[in-house]
Amino acid sequence: MNDQRDSFLPGENLVIVESPAKAKTINKYLGRDYRVLASFGHIRDLPPKDGSVRPEEDFAMDWALGDRSKKHVDEITKAAKEAARVYLATDPDREGEAISWHVQEVLKGKRGLKGLDFQRITFNEITRSAVLKAIAEPRPLNEDLIEAYLARRALDYLVGFTLSPVLWRKLPGSRSAGRVQSVALRLICEREAEIEIFRADEYWTIEAVFTTDDGQTLPARLTHLDGKKLTKLAIGSEAEAKAVVERLLAAAFHVAEVEAKQVRRNPAPPFTTSTLQQEASRKLGFGATATMRTAQRLYEGVQIGGETVGLITYMRTDGLQLAQEAVTQTRHVIAEQFGERYVPASPRFYKSRQKNAQEAHEAIRPTDLSRTPASLRSHLDGADLRLYELIWKRTVACQMESAVLDQVAVDIDTGPGDARLRATGSVVKFDGFLKVYEEGKDDREDEDGAGRRLPQVTRGQPVSRDKVTPEQHFTQPPPRYTEASLVKKMEELGIGRPSTYASILQVLQDRDYVRLEKRQFHPENRGRLVTSFLTSFFKRYVEYDFTAQLEEQLDDVSGGRIDWKSVLRQFWDAFSAAVGETKDLTITQVIDALDAELGPHFFRPKNDEDDPRRCPSCSTGRLGLRLSRTGAFIGCSNYPECRYTRPLEVPGEDGDGVGGTEFPRALGVDPETTLPVTVRKGPYGFYVQLGPAEGEQTEKAAKPKRTSLPKGLSPVEVDLATALGLLRLPREVGVHPESGQVIKAGIGRFGPYLQHDGAYKSLPADDDVLTIGINRAVDLLATARKGGGATPLRVLGAHPDGGTEIGVYSGRYGPYVKHGKLMASLPKGTEVETVTLDHAVALLNAKAAKSGKGVRKAKTPASKSTKATAKAPEDPGTAGTAGVQEPAAKKTTRKRAASKKTPAPKAKPTKTAKAKESAGPDGV
Repeated sequence: MNDQRDSFLPGENLVIVESPAKAKTINKYLGRDYRVLASFGHIRDLPPKDGSVRPEEDFAMDWALGDRSKKHVDEITKAAKEAARVYLATDPDREGEAISWHVQEVLKGKRGLKGLDFQRITFNEITRSAVLKAIAEPRPLNEDLIEAYLARRALDYLVGFTLSPVLWRKLPGSRSAGRVQSVALRLICEREAEIEIFRADEYWTIEAVFTTDDGQTLPARLTHLDGKKLTKLAIGSEAEAKAVVERLLAAAFHVAEVEAKQVRRNPAPPFTTSTLQQEASRKLGFGATATMRTAQRLYEGVQIGGETVGLITYMRTDGLQLAQEAVTQTRHVIAEQFGERYVPASPRFYKSRQKNAQEAHEAIRPTDLSRTPASLRSHLDGADLRLYELIWKRTVACQMESAVLDQVAVDIDTGPGDARLRATGSVVKFDGFLKVYEEGKDDREDEDGAGRRLPQVTRGQPVSRDKVTPEQHFTQPPPRYTEASLVKKMEELGIGRPSTYASILQVLQDRDYVRLEKRQFHPENRGRLVTSFLTSFFKRYVEYDFTAQLEEQLDDVSGGRIDWKSVLRQFWDAFSAAVGETKDLTITQVIDALDAELGPHFFRPKNDEDDPRRCPSCSTGRLGLRLSRTGAFIGCSNYPECRYTRPLEVPGEDGDGVGGTEFPRALGVDPETTLPVTVRKGPYGFYVQLGPAEGEQTEKAAKPKRTSLPKGLSPVEVDLATALGLLRLPREVGVHPESGQVIKAGIGRFGPYLQHDGAYKSLPADDDVLTIGINRAVDLLATARKGGGATPLRVLGAHPDGGTEIGVYSGRYGPYVKHGKLMASLPKGTEVETVTLDHAVALLNAKAAKSGKGVRKAKTPASKSTKATAKAPEDPGTAGTAGVQEPAAKKTTRKRAASKKTPAPKAKPTKTAKAKESAGPDGV
């Protein structure tokens, strides 16, 4: 049962929600006249097979109950037959409206339920007052939102089930394509291409320190020379920098200009879905999926004072407005906790600048601002508490007074038309909202002078020069997208909608199109090939403007401004014609197009005389892209006479994405030893070195110190400060508060680590060996002592055969269930909130049987949903690729394997199996 009662009294009211947690909370609010049941999400969907959407029949759509839905639908149907009225209380957005519509349509088709009274209710927060108010103000289903859902679902289906088979046939090794997924993938691939062709430029800056008459110092940077403003790359070599330094050492200086002004900084608006995902990524290191999962738990509520209450408002929103009562309460909390001067004269009101913002719901905020993070420490822990604190602080800060800063700029000249240097300072005069919260940034702006107070000087005042220091720099490639910056970019372009961003990013990783490393997206070869194929043969459908315009049309459907089927017709007529044009496309044509598109990145000459396509094995063949059943690689045109192959990587660079940068690369000079610091490439990868190369050393010189670059740190992106930090490892992090012994961080044979009391703990990929602090280090070491004791996302209960409890955990490769030392991954697409004890036991039993550890039989039978399902082959649709070149090494391995044992013939994958393999939230 989904609630606390085993019986249902005739004539009562039935309330349908999505999740059992939400059902449990709401049932306590409504009392015995109401019974609350959960649908466990969508109860039906388009069957994953051809013909579920039929354009030729005016886009008729077939729906089928999900494998796990029958049990829940039967329970809802049984209760509905005895109910006087059914309240559809799913989430207050398009998906929630669609779930309610599906429930209503299924129940209307049941015998004896045709005259049932259906009412739609919505609430933005799960609190007693909000729920009771919604019950008192029911409404019919919103037809515009339902039609918008139908249009999106049909479009995603038509793209996924029409375009993916084309990929399987024409591009062996690819998995699938999707309407929005493919455009997001293009963003990542194009950024990587920019990084690969990037060449670092050397430039120098000149810093000087001046002294006033009363002995105060004034640091400044050279901004003008010979009367002209210097560009970033104006001083491009050490020789040029030294010449400028000589000029400055011989000059006399005076204060030319003093500019002082006071500026006000305003707080950021409250959270929307996308900004919450961005800030959680920047400040907490949460992925988009983890952020939304945690927010869902906060929305559905926790037990406080004997009652379950929702802690935040609905978390899928693009609105910036706050309810008036929330604004009033926030201002009261600010005055009470920080003082009246932190409360602005009038409330702040925010409006979205996004032209496609629906603003149908409030911004994300705590349901009660008096519930401070500190007051909830006994009710929340881990991720839940950290995310709640982030939301609470952002909400409070958005209604606080502006921060006031005093900014001063002092220009120091040598004379008219000669050289000018500028000193800047910025001091916070009144912290305002900064006392609580400051918004993070993806690309840190130049904050030179922040927090620096300059001495009082006057125009014309002479100053004496102390020292002049030249500093070497190198331009940096554009940064790879993080989850935060990619979500921000997608929102700016109008691609997708905030509620879908988490699933889009997840499916790109699930399809092995991209990988997330050091919180940055790196495209895999498979993803780059798919993007190249789509931009070559379906360019219009991965264009940013086209995708954004289609999103706007779908928003118009939501607003009742356009007919949903007219949008589908317009799209389908052009899209089906484009797919038809690829019918006679040959593998050779595909290879030629990919080779032309990706060739400049993979075949770049090191000098003007090199031919990057000349085969190093036979010298007469031409290297080019080739396709095999397992994907793409680089091979020789003289195949099969010449069997030279290599991975799909930039030649000689092992896929490190260093573009045309030459190594060793000079970073500068260590100020302590005056020895040169360089980035070099060795047989085992890139490393930084302090001192000259071995051939450049004197006889008595010590062997140069070297440190390998950590995984994920590009040899192009490393700068002098980072290199010196690496060369000084291991470093002391701090003293352990319990043992009193020093914790050290370093890089060893197996990567970055922490050392304490003779024990070592490897650093997770997201932690930086150069910046990890004492609190994080102590936390990691404590986890190591407990044997990796992770906190479960949910505790399902004790195993039916006794023993410890079974829990659901978050792992590196997705959520999993664990009992003792036995672990089993959840099937892809399974929501953590829907996992039952029976389901978990069945998964663990299957894993135990597979690993030979013995099966523990559950006392209750596992549900049908736990039965193994046929998995489509990894690279479906490769039939018809006979004659496609295979990498030589792989063919040899297959021949040896065949000589030992003749494998059983593989079953040909069905269309349905292929479709299931490609299913995803983007119609993938």
